[in-house]
Amino acid sequence: MNVLIFAAGLGTRLKPLTDTMPKALVPINGKPLIKWLIDKLEYSVKSCNNDGKLHIVVNIHHFGQQIIDFIDECRMEHDIKFSDERDMLLETGGGLKKALPLFDNSDSVLVHNVDILSNVDLSDFYERHINNNVIVTMLVSNRKTKRYLLFDDDCRLVGWTNIETGEVKSPYADLDVDTCKRYAFSGIQVVSPEILSYMENWNGKFSIIDFYLSICDKVCIKGELKNDLKILDVGKLDSISQAEEWLG
Repeated sequence: MNVLIFAAGLGTRLKPLTDTMPKALVPINGKPLIKWLIDKLEYSVKSCNNDGKLHIVVNIHHFGQQIIDFIDECRMEHDIKFSDERDMLLETGGGLKKALPLFDNSDSVLVHNVDILSNVDLSDFYERHINNNVIVTMLVSNRKTKRYLLFDDDCRLVGWTNIETGEVKSPYADLDVDTCKRYAFSGIQVVSPEILSYMENWNGKFSIIDFYLSICDKVCIKGELKNDLKILDVGKLDSISQAEEWLG
């Protein structure tokens, strides 16, 4: 299974911890976030019917060498590469475009934020994407937020809105926001490698959501809602204690 771990963020909401380390190495019960995620991936991939191998790319920027050193010290038995953004942080869209060519095969890629904990069976989610034959599958939730992705009745992405300001982004000029399903993005998705063919005119740093909104009328980008989804964004200091209780 191909996996891209987004670990390049500055982690500003986790200061002062991230004054001396990347958020990927912030410890939860003594184990760094990135190790929790890789362990979960390892358990998940061994339980499904594939080659049992993980092909991982980790994008790095803030204290990137610390992440490289940690992975080397762990001597993990996986194919792990690094997409180096230390010269310039590329955001989610630019980070995806830079990282995808580093995979040695043409399989779909599970993309996972390093600071997200969930109860999702990642291998099942990955396999459903492949079986559904779509270009992107985004795991979404009913979490309350100010900014929502908009989907039609088939859970196909059609737009985005900020309910506080009323702003709407969509390639559909006549989109009726009131008829759309509104979901929050979880930070977990699967993308098919042909997505690169639509990124030719997108360079440098850019948002993956802005990119998706520019092509969702041309390709099928689906949202998957998990009714029993439990998810935690370990992005703030007060979420660390929640994460420690969750992971025990």
